[in-house]
Amino acid sequence: QVHLEESGGGLVQVGGSLRLSCAASGFTFSVYDLGWFRQAPGKEREFVAHINWNGDIINYTDSVKGRFTVTRDNAKKTVHLQMNSLKPEDTAVYYCCKARVYGHTRRRYWAGDEYDYWGQGTQVTVSS
Repeated sequence: QVHLEESGGGLVQVGGSLRLSCAASGFTFSVYDLGWFRQAPGKEREFVAHINWNGDIINYTDSVKGRFTVTRDNAKKTVHLQMNSLKPEDTAVYYCCKARVYGHTRRRYWAGDEYDYWGQGTQVTVSS
């Protein structure tokens, strides 16, 4: 069955870096777009980053552009989120997710309902 497992979260000071990883199994990884979302306490889940199935189309929410980088390794079935210059407002649980439909880049990549499987999340806490 489909399984996504995030790792790499933790406590970091303002300005620091973390690299999140998401290991996938149970589906043909290389043909699906992937997304990263986050949810802070008391807030709704929000889109963070998207990478299309072959890695040549990448999108970010405005607040992380220039600081976060999403990459994927189709051979290892993993997706990464490199987070630099972290800010307190980046504190959240971060989730990776798999697109619902394969084979073409999602136009509504920012919408949670474009994704059908989610990991359990990894906590990122940025202290000031």
